[in-house]
Amino acid sequence: MERRVALQSMAVAIGAMTGLPAWASGWSKGSLPKGRLLSADQSKNLAAMVEAIIPKTDTPGAGELGVGDFVQKMVKDCYDSKAQASLASGVSNLDEQSIQRFGKSYADAGKDQKLQLLQDIEKGSDASQKAFLGLVKNLTIQGYMTSEYVMTNITHYEMVPARYHGCVPIKKG
Repeated sequence: MERRVALQSMAVAIGAMTGLPAWASGWSKGSLPKGRLLSADQSKNLAAMVEAIIPKTDTPGAGELGVGDFVQKMVKDCYDSKAQASLASGVSNLDEQSIQRFGKSYADAGKDQKLQLLQDIEKGSDASQKAFLGLVKNLTIQGYMTSEYVMTNITHYEMVPARYHGCVPIKKG
């Protein structure tokens, strides 16, 4: 490699590294593009569904930790179009069942009513609804257990386990 080419490459790399922090500091949750799979009403119903699966107790529930957004993001980015359609139709069907039985949207239904609808799907014979519920349950558990709150406050995740204690007194005996 010639010296001039190497110096040019290093100058470009240093310039990019200097400009990167200024460019990235303008990012915020609002400025990043939203990769939504569901409509606003469907997202609200999905958030209510994950909250019904893992409700708030002395720890935050799945809805409070934003697991509904995690489920949407995972299905949109990591699953095929069939699973994406299953999620959208499953949330819509759940809302329709809630309106038929209770006269209100799934998100507005009571805690017991939400659980009853989920139990009816689980006990029912519709394979597509059961697959939808299984998908949402699995992703809810995954999203909840890998959330920052759970990893730091409940499971006490350590990035590097087995700390090194270099200065420990030794007992002579």
